[in-house]
Amino acid sequence: MPNSADFCFPPGDPIIVTGAGSGIGRATARRSAQLGLHVAAWDLRSDGLRSLADEVTAEGGQIMTFVGDVADDDAVTSGFATVADRFGPAAFLVNNAGPASSAPLDFDEAVRISVGSVRRMTEAWLAEGVPPHAAMVVTTSVAGNRVGTESDWYSAAKAALMGYVRHLAAQRGGQLRANGVAPGMTDTPRLTGFVESETGQRILARIPLGRMATADDIAYATLFLLSPLASYINGVFLPVDGGWTVTQ
Repeated sequence: MPNSADFCFPPGDPIIVTGAGSGIGRATARRSAQLGLHVAAWDLRSDGLRSLADEVTAEGGQIMTFVGDVADDDAVTSGFATVADRFGPAAFLVNNAGPASSAPLDFDEAVRISVGSVRRMTEAWLAEGVPPHAAMVVTTSVAGNRVGTESDWYSAAKAALMGYVRHLAAQRGGQLRANGVAPGMTDTPRLTGFVESETGQRILARIPLGRMATADDIAYATLFLLSPLASYINGVFLPVDGGWTVTQ
């Protein structure tokens, strides 16, 4: 497991991770705490956050949890106030929350939720005041950016998120570094059973590394992009897909 010297994070810097109750968000929150960051873990559901907090606390980490919808203005305002009271201004933001590609959502509503929530969180974070080394990572996807998927709104939203990341990188570089991490097929609760399906087996057969990503694979890439090791990386789209998309 990496230690704080590997990533060079200032001990005690606050980080907000949305969608932290499970999967990639949970792994990112837990690994952040292990690296000495103070974690504000956000999610729509409380059950995953409770068990995450128990794990982090047992390992000696610092964590607070917040249950709220990142697509709701009042919830976001309340969440940032809660984080500021406990940890002060957050140095890092991981915009990971978003609906699953399988969710039966109307196109317009899905894009509003997926893209609007990231902009809402980012603008609220920057308005709080951030330190000079502030950095944000958005969990986007190879979907919409490298490959098309069956879900029209999912591909459109994930591509739009990278457009927003590039806007921030180009226009707000004096405030933050902004980058996108793009998972391929990742072993999380959202994909339970997928790898056994015909489509899942077909994709797996084309991944040069011969396996799905773990949630930690994505978490470590995210933490690299946030860390001082990536201090001159801004506006990138980083696929973490085992080489799958280079075989397409």
